[in-house]
Amino acid sequence: MASLLSLLLLLLLTLSSAESKTFWGDVAALKDLKNSVDTKSMSPGSCLSSWDFSFDPCDNIFSDTFTCGFRCDSVVSGLARVTELSLDQAGYSGSLSSVSFNFPHLQTLDLSGNYFSGPLPDSLSNLTRLTRLAVSGNSFSGSIPDSVGSMTVLEELVLDSNRLDGSIPASFNGLSSLKRLEIQLNNISGEFPDLSSLKNLYYLDASDNRISGRIPSSLPESIVQISMRNNLIQGTIPESFKLLNSLQVIDLSHNKLSGSIPSFIFTHQSLQQLTLSFNGFTSLDSPYYSPLGLPSELISVDLSNNQIQGSLPLFMGLSPKLSALSLENNNFFGMIPTQYVWKLVSPGSEFAGFQRLLLGGNFLFGVVPGPLMALKPGSANVQLAGNCFSWCPATLFFCQGQEQRSPTECRKFSRVIP
Repeated sequence: MASLLSLLLLLLLTLSSAESKTFWGDVAALKDLKNSVDTKSMSPGSCLSSWDFSFDPCDNIFSDTFTCGFRCDSVVSGLARVTELSLDQAGYSGSLSSVSFNFPHLQTLDLSGNYFSGPLPDSLSNLTRLTRLAVSGNSFSGSIPDSVGSMTVLEELVLDSNRLDGSIPASFNGLSSLKRLEIQLNNISGEFPDLSSLKNLYYLDASDNRISGRIPSSLPESIVQISMRNNLIQGTIPESFKLLNSLQVIDLSHNKLSGSIPSFIFTHQSLQQLTLSFNGFTSLDSPYYSPLGLPSELISVDLSNNQIQGSLPLFMGLSPKLSALSLENNNFFGMIPTQYVWKLVSPGSEFAGFQRLLLGGNFLFGVVPGPLMALKPGSANVQLAGNCFSWCPATLFFCQGQEQRSPTECRKFSRVIP
């Protein structure tokens, strides 16, 4: 009888262990995370405030004891493992530098929108199955750990809006699965590393940092969007951009780029949006075009606030899809081309019309083309103020905001034109 009872007890224990219970290591890791968070920042109703480890986490998820913050899935062993950890934006604070992050089955870690501080922990590299790491909108500081580069299945790395500094680790070249990289709004410095091995990378935002050197010439052909505005980048657009067959968006505004804008960028096979404002470009190279139009996919071009000199580029008026053009605050001179006028007032069925045409703050002269006089406020965003037109009264909406330059200033500029 005693042996029978022992057998039944063993059977019950076996069945109990086969239920969906949290693996002990994951419970310990969850406790470790909670213990690292400042208790004063766990407001009533927040996810972490509900975590009560006198209950089994995965068996009680979405209950009063574990309302939110993670997800569990059953694995081969029959035990439940934590596969997602996404904290609410409840204002949590504290340093996570000593957290073990011993979650071998974790696929998503999202700590965004809180007040975590201190360095990013090296232990993040323990998350060998992680596909998404997001810690944006915190106060993490220090350099990005080299160990992050060992996370070979990581697809999204979102580190923006922190206080990270130092250079981008060369180990990032090991992120072979990476599709999206966001490091904007930090204090990252140094030159951009070679990322040519990231064959799946399609989105790169490194804006609002202190990155120097030149535009990286070794980007993967998969890239769709490059945003590196408000840095310290010098030089011009590399010839290698010709090979980026999927590229649709370039934003390199607010840098220290200079020289001439190369002609190929205006006839790039896939580029739709080009933003190069607030740099030091002095000229642009005109691509070959026929009177019938320009082979271009560009929809929006912003070259404002540079030092570009010369006549307004005729080919812009022949770009079939271009609807937004900003050339404000440069040194363009001459008259407004007829191509611009007709693209604004009567583009025809095969050409997109200008919805935005900003030419203010240059040295354009002559008379305002007659067809523009019929434009009504709200019909298009047009700006011609601050030029050298012989007549552009403030009664015309596109002449408002800035007076025309004085004849003396206009004559002085005309004498320095080479």
